[in-house]
Parts: sequence; structure tokens; C-alpha cells
Amino acid sequence: MPRDHTKPPRVRTLGVNTTISGFGLENVGKVYSDSTTPPNDQSKIESSTITKKRSAGFLFDEDGLFNIDDEGRTERQQCAVAASNIIRNFSFMPENETIMVQHRHCLETIFQCLEDQNAEDDELITNMLEALVNLAPVLDLRILSSSKPSYIKMTEKSAVHAIMGMLSSSIKAWHCAAAELIGRLIINPDNESFLVPVISQIYRRLVDLLSVPAFDAQAAAVSALYNVSEVNMDCRLKLASERWAVDRLLKIVKAPHPVSEVCRKAAVILESLVSEPQNRMHLLVHENNFAEILTSEGKYSDTFARILYELTARPSNKVTSGQAIWGNIN
Repeated sequence: MPRDHTKPPRVRTLGVNTTISGFGLENVGKVYSDSTTPPNDQSKIESSTITKKRSAGFLFDEDGLFNIDDEGRTERQQCAVAASNIIRNFSFMPENETIMVQHRHCLETIFQCLEDQNAEDDELITNMLEALVNLAPVLDLRILSSSKPSYIKMTEKSAVHAIMGMLSSSIKAWHCAAAELIGRLIINPDNESFLVPVISQIYRRLVDLLSVPAFDAQAAAVSALYNVSEVNMDCRLKLASERWAVDRLLKIVKAPHPVSEVCRKAAVILESLVSEPQNRMHLLVHENNFAEILTSEGKYSDTFARILYELTARPSNKVTSGQAIWGNIN
């Protein structure tokens, strides 16, 4: 806050009848007795009465109790981080989910913190992001345009933009959490209309994460793709046409990923892609890899057998024809 910032004067009545709260006027002298407040300001404080509104200017003096110098900002930041940690802890309890996702101000604050990822404290951002991931399965983004009172200008589009910013982050904990967040949000059909317009950007980034050496990043990307690819046909068409998507999903299965559930989801994604006739030409070039996994990987042989069947046995709507090792498609 700037030094010349002014606030309307107000009477502090909280704890006025107590001796330990620090808010009563009888304690002002004690609070400022050891400060280096200039004499003229000190006299103003001492001459204040309960019925007289005090000037807010002294709150922003260099040595005032509520000054916003570097030390004051640090203290405020520490309080903000502590508050974000409390909100994060609340989000882990299922009993709190309904209350939190219906509290518009809470959600607006969380998304605003994500928007300000380049300016806010790392721990604060992480806490808010984890809270949002926990709430995502029951979160309806439409609350940001509801009739409930709004304290921060935040729309559904702004919220999605903030999430995309986290997904694009180079910090592993953030882009992994953002990928998981998208996968959970899109389960709710009411959130689809806000995420589908940026689905191409989401796919591009998730496919990039599939090539990251970190196993947890790969797992987060596969989990998100698993849910997003089930939204509608258009999503499956866009994923199949995304460069390296099929190739990297195959590598997850062939490597294999240390978590078997991740491999299973990758195989199921490929099976959902081949169910669309328009995708067959994109997948046909990988037919040898499908056959190799079919003959060498027992866990997923049934899935890849179905993929090969879909590729070769069913007629295609394409006018062009292609030669496949398991037969012709016309």
C-alpha cells in the first residue's frame, strides 16, 4: 500500500472496556510508549477520546503500529500464508466441502491467488492450489456468476485462465496439481462449457507433460487426459490429432510406468480414440506398436486386441484406403 494512502477515520470500539485487547483508547499510550513517534503525533494520540474519531494517518507513519514498510509487509505475508494453510486443511475434510464450494468469496480469493502466482508467496500458492484440487470434484464454476455477493472481480473465464497459468508453470508441484485439478473439474458436466474452449491448449500442455521424466507428472497428465477424452467426440478427435499424443501414450504403456493404473488408463485412452472412425488414419501408423504390445504385454493384451479389431475389422468412413498388417480398410 502506498505511503500516501488514506482511509476514512473510524472509531475502534472492539475491546474498549478491556485492558488487554489493545483496541481500547486507554491502551493507546501503552502501545506507543516505546515507539519513536514524533511528538506532534504523540500528542494527537494522547488527546484522543472515545467519542472523537481519530485520524487514520498515524496508522501509516513510518513507526506506526500498522505501517506498511518491508517489515510490515513480511508480517502480513506470514499471516496470509498461515490463513491459506488453514483453508487448505479445511479442504481435506469431506464435511467442509459443501460449505467451501458454496462460499463465493473463498473461491474468488483462491483463484485470485492463483492469478497472482508471480507475485505471491510460493507456499501460499501451493496451499491454495491444493485446497482447490481437494474441492474440485464438487466444485461448480458457475458460482462465480451466481447471485451471491461478489467481493473480487472473478469470472469463470478468469478462473480457467488462472488454472491454465498454473498448468503452464515450470514448478512441478504446480503443473502436476493443475493437471489433476482439470481432470477433476471436467467430471462435472456443468464445468465443461468453461474448459472446452481451451481444450487444445490443455491437450498441448498435457502431452508435453507425458514426456517429462518425472513419473508423477506423467501420472497427472494421464489421469487428466483419461477424464477429458471422455467428454465428447470432439475432444477425442482433437487429442488424436495432437502431435506426439498417441506416441507418448504408447511409451507410457511400453516403458512401463511404475504405477500399473497409469498404464491401464493410457491404454483405455487409446481405445477411446480408436472408437472414432475419423481417428483411424492417425492411429494406423502405430499399428505395429499395438501388435507388439498385444504379443508382449499380458496385462493389457485384451485392450490392444480390441484396438486392433477396431482399426482393421470395422469399415471406415474415409474414402481413401490404407494398407494395414492385419488387413485392408476401405
